[in-house]
Amino acid sequence: MHTEHDWITTPLTADLLRGALDVERTEHGLLPHRLPARARAQNTNAQLAMAEAQPSGVRLAFRTAATAVELDTLRTKRDYAGFPPRPDGLYDLLVDGRPAGQAPGTGGNVLTIDMATWDGEVTAGPVGTVRFTGLPAREKDVEIWLPHNETTELVALRTDAPVQPVPDRGRKVWLHHGSSISHGSDAASPTAIWPAIAASLGGVELVNLGLGGSAMLDPFTARAMRDTPADLISVKIGINIVNADAMRLRAFGPAVHGFLDTIRDGHPDAPLLVVSSIHCAIHEATPGPTAPDLGALGEGRLRFSAMGDPAEVPAGKLTLGVIREELSRIVRQRAADDPNIHYLDGLDLYGASDAAGLPLPDEVHPDAATHRHIGERFHELAFTGNGPFAPAS
Repeated sequence: MHTEHDWITTPLTADLLRGALDVERTEHGLLPHRLPARARAQNTNAQLAMAEAQPSGVRLAFRTAATAVELDTLRTKRDYAGFPPRPDGLYDLLVDGRPAGQAPGTGGNVLTIDMATWDGEVTAGPVGTVRFTGLPAREKDVEIWLPHNETTELVALRTDAPVQPVPDRGRKVWLHHGSSISHGSDAASPTAIWPAIAASLGGVELVNLGLGGSAMLDPFTARAMRDTPADLISVKIGINIVNADAMRLRAFGPAVHGFLDTIRDGHPDAPLLVVSSIHCAIHEATPGPTAPDLGALGEGRLRFSAMGDPAEVPAGKLTLGVIREELSRIVRQRAADDPNIHYLDGLDLYGASDAAGLPLPDEVHPDAATHRHIGERFHELAFTGNGPFAPAS
């Protein structure tokens, strides 16, 4: 590589990463995972396997006087057959906690998914390089947030000054679990997903277990949360259960209790916030499953439709309205002997009135402006005033 800098290559190790629960050594380098190996071994679902390996909320964090940084990565970008290529994933640079740069990924593999069958085919590509220059020539904390929607193998880190891990700043750790909305679907960049926005405003360290299509009350996810050090915990439940038509009301309540019980085994006293789904018009009163709208696909547009029958709700099929009522009931019941459990209605984050001005483009996922709206609203409701995550006065 032709460059004016004298580069120092720093070995990529887990102590330079924030937001990952595990790392895997591959033939190329270091692959961050958001579920531990035991959970991955118990999973048989390709969607979850893809989602947990996409580093939403994961960032390199180091202290350095470097003015230039290069990061080699091998990404796997996701495209859909018959649609234009998706935008390249972005790397967000923060210096001392403030935005300082942004760069797109280059090179890498492409996973092309057929939305009719959900089969995928990988086309191999080369390692790419992301470069940031013009950083202030002083000791500083540097974070590089990895693309939230692209599997990213870290190959090499080069700087023009030595690097060391960022020391513990004493900030609280917020552990969050949710669906593709929490994962960051259709957000503008990795620091613009709504949990990252809320974490930044709240001054906390984010561990994001937003897993696209995979907030299914899986016991192995609950165990991962149980075993992850955290000061503040939230679980956002609803949309994926309905999307997949995964269970009925009879199974849902006990599954929620079991999930929360497991978390409490490792975090008996931490503030635990149960959050229901944001407004999603197609599933407010209509159960799943959710499927791509074939008419829209034929026009080259991605739009989702609810395929269930509202007449089956009395027999136990789940809608978002039913789930909100059940989650509220469960939290009220548990609060009788758990003073640190709380409920947040997702409609307070994004309701029908918000949808009038900030519609969901595909009927399910928020766009960049709506991620900002949800993140700011969550910060206001959870981290300020009498919110469950607010600092003690």
